Amino acid sequence: MANTKSAIKAQRKTVRQTDRNKATKTRLKTLHKKLLTAVQGGDAAATKAAASSYVSAMDKAVKSGVVHKNAASRAKARAAKHLGAK
Repeated sequence: MANTKSAIKAQRKTVRQTDRNKATKTRLKTLHKKLLTAVQGGDAAATKAAASSYVSAMDKAVKSGVVHKNAASRAKARAAKHLGAK
């Protein structure tokens, strides 16, 4: 249990940040699954749209500090590789 005012505030802050991070990571996983499904389906337009949303969400996650920039770069490169493969 937190003993000081600052520790109590930090605890509240951690709960908020954990919820935000969990929501963001869940959204990224969902978009990644949609991308893989589109690639398996073979539809080029759907794959391009799914990759675009995934990359955009990944950039926003980096901006908010949920995902490290190098991890995002790696994920975006893999998404781009899926666009090239037909």
